[in-house]
Amino acid sequence: MDLNAIIADLFGFHIPMTPGVILPLFIIGALIAAYAVSCVSLLLIRRAAKRISINLDARLMGLLEHYLFPLMTVLGLWLILDWASLPPKIERSADRLLSLTGLGITIFIAGKGTLLVLRNIAGRYRPLGSIQASVELLTKIVITIVGGMLILDNLGVSLTPLLTTLGIGSLAVAIALQDTLGNAFAGLHIKADRPVEVGQFVRLEGGDEGYVERIGWRSTRIKMLPNKTAVVPNSKLVQSTIVNYDLPDPEVAILVEVGVHYDSDLQKVERVTCEVAKETMQTVVGGVCGFEPFIRYHTFNQSSIDFTVILRAQRFVDGYLIKHEFIKKLHERYKGEGIVIPFPIRTLELKIDAENETNLRARTGDAIDRFN
Repeated sequence: MDLNAIIADLFGFHIPMTPGVILPLFIIGALIAAYAVSCVSLLLIRRAAKRISINLDARLMGLLEHYLFPLMTVLGLWLILDWASLPPKIERSADRLLSLTGLGITIFIAGKGTLLVLRNIAGRYRPLGSIQASVELLTKIVITIVGGMLILDNLGVSLTPLLTTLGIGSLAVAIALQDTLGNAFAGLHIKADRPVEVGQFVRLEGGDEGYVERIGWRSTRIKMLPNKTAVVPNSKLVQSTIVNYDLPDPEVAILVEVGVHYDSDLQKVERVTCEVAKETMQTVVGGVCGFEPFIRYHTFNQSSIDFTVILRAQRFVDGYLIKHEFIKKLHERYKGEGIVIPFPIRTLELKIDAENETNLRARTGDAIDRFN
C-alpha cells in the first residue's frame, strides 16, 4: 500500500515521500503504536496472572516494563517498513538493522527472565540454591552461544562448518577432560545434595576422618586430626560411603568398654559407674549435661564380666576428652569402692603320673642346687 495515497485520502494534500520525511513518520508512528501495545500487554499480563493465581516476581514485571516498549518499537518499525516504498538499498539496510536489534532485545529479555526465574526458584528450593552460581553461569553460556548463533545466521553466516568444527572440538575436549568433567559434575552433586558441608566432621570409607575444609570443582579437602589434609576427588567421594557425624545433629554417643571381676556386686557396679559417668557429663567440656548415662552388661569374658558405658558428647571430637576424664575418674572411684578391674589370667593344669612327678621333682631340685 502507498503511504502517500493514504495521507492524500485522509488530509486532502500530497506530501513528497522522501527519505527525510518518511523516516521521522516511521519513527513517530512506531513509538506511538509500541507504547500503546506495551501498555495493553502489561495490563493483560497482570490480569491473567491474578486470574490464574500466579504471583509474578516484581523483578520480572520490572524487566517487562523496561524492555517490552523497545521491543514493540522495533516490531512496529518492522511492520511499517513493509508498507512504505523506500529505496531498495535503504530498505535492506533498515530491515537488517531492525532484525538484529529485535533479536538482540529478545535474547536479552529471555536471558534476564531465565536468570530471574532461576533465582526465584533457588530462594525456595534449597538444593538449587547451593549451586545457584554454577547454574547461572551455565545458563549465561548457553544463552550467549544460542544468541550468537542466531545473530550470525541472521547476518548470513553459514553455521554448518562452525557447528561441525564445534562438534569435533567438543568431542575431543570431552575425551581429554573426562576425569575433570566427572569431578566437576560430582562437585555440583555434592553442593546440591549436600551429604557433607564445610565445617562438618566426617569419616571416609577408607577410615580417614576429619573436618571438611573446602568443596571445590575437582576435589574436596578434609583436614584430619593429625593436622594433615586429605584431598579426595569429588567423583570418588560421591561413590564412597561417608559417615557424617554432624547429621542429623552433631551430638554423638560415646561408648566405653569396661570389665569387672566375677565376684563384683553388679548392682553396685552399675550405680557407681553411672554416678561417675553423670559427673563426667556435667564437669567435662563437651559433655551433654542433660543426658543420663547408662550401662549395658553384655559378655561373660574369660576373666571379667564386660559391659558398655554410654555417654554423650556435643561433637565427635569432644569424645576423646570425655573418655580420657571418665576413665581416670572411674579408676579412682573403683579403687575407693573396692571394685576390681581384673587383668587377663590363664590357668594351666598338667596331668602327670607318680613316676613322672618324681622325676620332675628331682630335676627341679637339681636345677635349684646348680642355681644356688
